Amino acid sequence: MATYFIHAERFVLPGCVKGPGYLAVNDGRFGTYSNEQPEGETLELGDAWVAPGFVDTHIHGFHNHATTDVDPKGINEASHALAQRGTTAWLPTTFTDDVERIGDQCAAIADAVDARGEDFVGARIPGIYLEGPFFTLKHKGAQNPKYLMPPSYDVFAKWQERARGLIVKSALAPEYPEAPEYVARLAQEGVVTSLGHSDATYEQCLASVNAGATVFVHTYNGMRGLHHREPGVVGCAMVTPDTYAELICDGHHVVPAAAAAMVRAKGWQHVALITDCLGCGGMPEGNYMSGGLPVVMKGGVCYLADMSSIAGSVLCLHQAVKNVYDWNIVTAEQAIRMATEVPAVSSNIADVCGFIKPGRHADFVVLDRELNLVKTYLGGAEVETD
Repeated sequence: MATYFIHAERFVLPGCVKGPGYLAVNDGRFGTYSNEQPEGETLELGDAWVAPGFVDTHIHGFHNHATTDVDPKGINEASHALAQRGTTAWLPTTFTDDVERIGDQCAAIADAVDARGEDFVGARIPGIYLEGPFFTLKHKGAQNPKYLMPPSYDVFAKWQERARGLIVKSALAPEYPEAPEYVARLAQEGVVTSLGHSDATYEQCLASVNAGATVFVHTYNGMRGLHHREPGVVGCAMVTPDTYAELICDGHHVVPAAAAAMVRAKGWQHVALITDCLGCGGMPEGNYMSGGLPVVMKGGVCYLADMSSIAGSVLCLHQAVKNVYDWNIVTAEQAIRMATEVPAVSSNIADVCGFIKPGRHADFVVLDRELNLVKTYLGGAEVETD
């Protein structure tokens, strides 16, 4: 692929927003930015935002394909559909399930990555996220209670072997006595641990944070809430300065005022926009299966079949970005960074995604002034939409 130059009104670069100016793309990778017009082919994007491709670090599938399907082809089809909607990197996320089946799911995701040829077009997979099975019953949400269990490093190690080293994040409930040791073992290996689906006290959460846990799972949802005499999991998320709060900003899981409270408590730099999207994301409303449980998609959200709990979202990350901006919680630049660099940093994958840097794959999105998604580029080439 030849060198060309992107011209646009504003570029979200690591240190600041620059523009109008020119960004080089050399053989599918980012080059340097310049205020001056260089000689060569120019891609004219006019009055647009050029930003890193969105990074979804908590997502169970898309376009009727889920991690629970144990289907490498399906994972890659989901990756293609996600790229069409602005997500250029994702962490396929498992559910609470039988130990052996989770291993099968990890192996299938690794197989999907290995099966990609040079001509493959789809969101990159820099790792796997294990959401469960180390949760507790009270705030299980859509996690299958049959398979809940205490955290076990030996079990994790078997999954990591089957994943061929791809697991970068693992979630657990910190009230288990085994939690701090598990967190510490994973931290030594550079694997992030996150806290959620939990009725833990503030002190129990703090013990895992002090052992190395750095993320809170879809904060507010599936956890003990904030009380003035027992701050709980939400309180720990708010006050621990070096942790990150995942947030599902679809307007259903977390209302705008609560999202604003979390952003003000932690600062936008420590709030990672996620989707928690289920495999039925991108599909019509109706009945589906998710994590082995029947769910109903209606009104832009998924519920358990008995309507007792929200099961997950069908959100796309580009919409979450627009939502937090439209809700006047953050600026446009901050909203973009909350879906690119913040999730990448929080999941220890910022070395491969989340930033526009020279030498990186030229994965970027084009947004209009209102932050509507206009185009997606992977490796410098536009992703065609269906």
